[in-house]
Parts: sequence; structure tokens; C-alpha cells
Amino acid sequence: MTKKGMLIVLSGPSGVGKGTVRQAMVAKYGQQFRYSISMTTRQPRPGEVDGADYYFRTKTEFEDEIAQGGMLEYAQYVGNYYGTPLRYVNQMLNEGQDVLLEIEVRGAMQVRSKVSDGVFIFLTPPDLHILQKRIEKRGTDDSATIAKRMQKAREEINLMTNYDYAVVNDQVDKAVDRIEHIIASEHLRVARVLDTYQNMLGED
Repeated sequence: MTKKGMLIVLSGPSGVGKGTVRQAMVAKYGQQFRYSISMTTRQPRPGEVDGADYYFRTKTEFEDEIAQGGMLEYAQYVGNYYGTPLRYVNQMLNEGQDVLLEIEVRGAMQVRSKVSDGVFIFLTPPDLHILQKRIEKRGTDDSATIAKRMQKAREEINLMTNYDYAVVNDQVDKAVDRIEHIIASEHLRVARVLDTYQNMLGED
């Protein structure tokens, strides 16, 4: 029987660098897990590719997926939907593959309620001033939207208590290494390996 894969959930406030850290993780450790691409109704940013960074869909298309029960999680954030298609995640976990999700905080809370053995990692900025500078540097939001994102970031940081780990994204390579250490340690948890040893002891 194939051992079920582990679900790794990476989230944090907008502008913290989730996408950048995820891209670096895939480049460095991609053979160790499968990345589950999220779906969104927001417009692509410069350099983003449909089917690689996100599945970019219309609001109607997204809501059709919700109605058909096709989303593991979803949330509306600053006027746009974000979510995780369910089919791919289940398929990979059942095949014994670890799956990485990079999702918004409210979406992560939905997954937490459904997947009790997932590994939940909260990516944090060094401080709020640096977070605001990162959002401004993107050049994709007006001042009113930036203010909304900063208020939302404060609310989301307060939800950190629902996560297993907090990783500061001060430097991308260091954040990636910290996450890799977390994943390696989680694979050694007794709860994850106990079945293997119990089966071994039961053999003649």
C-alpha cells in the first residue's frame, strides 16, 4: 500500500514574498514535492504565466468550480477570488507525493479544518515597514489598495497562532532553507512513521 503524501501549506500576508519563496523552493527542492497551482480571478502580474504561476480564471468560471465542489479552499481577497483545485491535490497525496500549497491566510484556515495532519507554515516579514515597501515596490496597487493590504496584513499576522511554524522571510535563500528543515523534521514525526513500524512488527 502506498504511503500517503504530506500536505505542506505556505501562507502569510500579501507582499511577504510567498510567490518568490515558493519559486525558490521549487527550483531547489522541486523533486521532493509537487506544487499545487492556485486559481485566481485577479489579473496576471508582469511575468506571470497561466498554468505555471496561477490558473487565471473569470469570476464566473471560479464560481462554477465552487458550485461543483471542485475547490479544497477558496477566499475573496481585495476583490478577487483565490483558491486551490481539489482534484490534483488528492491525486498526488494518494500517490504518496508531498504537495506544496502557497495560499492566502483565510484559505489556509479552511484547509486546517479539513486536513488535520497538514504542515502549516506562516511566512512573516521582518517588520511591517519592510512589508509595505515590498508592496509599494511591486507597483501594481494604488495607495488605497496598499492601505487595505496593510490593514489585512495586521489581521492575518494575528492568525499566526493557527499555524505550526513561523518563518521570517528576511532573505529568500534563508527562508527556503528553514522551510526545508521543517519538512525534513516533519517526515520524522512518530505519528507519520508509526504505521510502517507497526506493519514491520506484524510480519512473520
